[in-house]
Amino acid sequence: MNFLHFYQPNPIFLNLGFIQIRWYGVFVSLAILACLFLALKLAKKQNISSDQIYDLAIWLVVGGVVGARLYEVFVINWFYYAGNLWAIFKIWQGGLAIHGALIGGAIAVVFWSKKNKHDFWQLADLIAVVMPLGQAIGRWGNYFNQELFGRPTTWPVGLSIAENNRPLGLENYSYFQPVFLYESVLNLFLFFGLLFVFKKLNSSKGTVAVLYLLGYSVIRFFMEFVRLDPTPVLWWLRLPQLVSLVIFVLAGLFLVRKKAINFLFG
Repeated sequence: MNFLHFYQPNPIFLNLGFIQIRWYGVFVSLAILACLFLALKLAKKQNISSDQIYDLAIWLVVGGVVGARLYEVFVINWFYYAGNLWAIFKIWQGGLAIHGALIGGAIAVVFWSKKNKHDFWQLADLIAVVMPLGQAIGRWGNYFNQELFGRPTTWPVGLSIAENNRPLGLENYSYFQPVFLYESVLNLFLFFGLLFVFKKLNSSKGTVAVLYLLGYSVIRFFMEFVRLDPTPVLWWLRLPQLVSLVIFVLAGLFLVRKKAINFLFG
């Protein structure tokens, strides 16, 4: 037995009566601040000013959150939100899809880079380094919401899940695999690996961003075999797995093409 077995977290961090601050929002905020702090440090060596990073961060947060929510609502879980329209706006209760965040964030960076006449791939590499760190921190918000867990388990690290949060048919099981913890740890490994590559391949624009897409696609693909949250299933695979496969293939082809061009004409 361990701490996770016995403890069922309260999703409310602070209750002021007229307003509630949830742990989910706390960890999302911490993730954003950690990414911003690290990006400011790394940007100095890229000749990117602090003002540019602060400005870009606003675009990224807005684009990422909007993209993550729209993807969750209209792609992942529309049947639920169609019958609970007000729930669409309750992002503090969870429901931010990472693939949507990537799409929304990428669009924001494209517009920002054009507006400010900055190299897109340089920015993409910088963002790719800090992204998995933010994801590793943000996953703990899922823990407090009891919304990201896997199949029933007898392992010592099993999560104690409240009965009202258990999936249909699994009400009699008490402990479930802590998928949030698996993803958090794996994202930390990805972060340190990308940070190492970023420092070694400082002039190789786009490489780090592609490696992030490859690395996270692998993590998400295998985590989906354990996850229990509802999502569309196509060809015996969960939708995030199919999206991860597509991203992995496209990113791999891009990397091969880029390396071939550098070899022939570099």
